[in-house]
Amino acid sequence: MREGHEGTGPGAITPDGCAVELYARLPVGDEPDVIAAAVPARARILELGSGVGRMTHALLERGFEVTAVDESAGMLERVRGARTICGPVERLDLGETFDVVLLASFLVHAGDVEVRRGMLRTCVRHLAKGGCVLIQREGEDYHTDVPRERVDPAGFTVRIVSAEPVGDGVDSVHAEYVFPDATWTQTFRARPLTREQFEEALAEAGLTVERYLTEDRTWVRAVPVSAT
Repeated sequence: MREGHEGTGPGAITPDGCAVELYARLPVGDEPDVIAAAVPARARILELGSGVGRMTHALLERGFEVTAVDESAGMLERVRGARTICGPVERLDLGETFDVVLLASFLVHAGDVEVRRGMLRTCVRHLAKGGCVLIQREGEDYHTDVPRERVDPAGFTVRIVSAEPVGDGVDSVHAEYVFPDATWTQTFRARPLTREQFEEALAEAGLTVERYLTEDRTWVRAVPVSAT
């Protein structure tokens, strides 16, 4: 298990504390619609941190060609219809480029700055000329509006129980997912980033925000600085 990360509940737990069975149950939200509206039809997408393929499958249904990358083989076993690659996102080098590189699931908030830098370099390295990077950020009150809970229409409850500082600007976040027949917990480390800090991190990797795609600015379309 990665330092500062742990998970409990039925089934296999990945090194970052994610439960495969849990993520196989979670429904996809409106993220595929946000993505589809921001990129060309039938674009080739490199999805970094795909997990069990919640977004992968929705994007395939919309006509996109998806290469799904995750460090968990157990997660990738659930992906259907897409090319899959198992390995750390921050060290990925496929020697090819894509119309769109997708970095969702708040991965840009990695507690380890070097891991974040590696992920953003991966995005740039795999981006075709004229392409874009789509990044999902945490909400601006993600670490301060705690505890909080949301009851999903599908019949389960998600709780962000706490977000406690552990030093160097990093928080330990504890989440619970309560279903009628099972409960999972996940503890992970995340680095809060203000809008300015986020944009500085992109600039360091040679990226700039072209536009924010949602009113809450959690979804971002970024392009290489050289393209602006």
